[in-house]
Amino acid sequence: MASWEDVRRIALSLPETGERPSYDGLPAWKVRDKSFVWERPLRRGELDALGPAAPDGPILGVRVADLGVKEALLADDPGRYFTTPHFDGYPIVLVRLDRIDVDELTELIVEAWYARAPKRLAAAYRAETAPPRT
Repeated sequence: MASWEDVRRIALSLPETGERPSYDGLPAWKVRDKSFVWERPLRRGELDALGPAAPDGPILGVRVADLGVKEALLADDPGRYFTTPHFDGYPIVLVRLDRIDVDELTELIVEAWYARAPKRLAAAYRAETAPPRT
């Protein structure tokens, strides 16, 4: 089970990332002013729309590369990943933070960072972290 401290540690380990409150004052992590992960509790309308399926634990909003990735995550593990009508048409998934392990969370956050980082910054980081060629 992952925690907000894990989210913070992973996100802030990425280049040019900062933590700033979102418009509602909750934590959000951004690369050059573009949010890639954020705390995202459900709003009243979303709770009503989800009904009994609405999770009650901590929820992380995550930017993904495209709608195809979103659909794959939702289909792969609907117990961990979900969405609401508010995010229809947007490459964003919601994650039940208490149902994801730290390794998968790390992969998700790094990919979210790549989806929002400027191309040169992303390329430099990819080159820096790539395993050496043999």
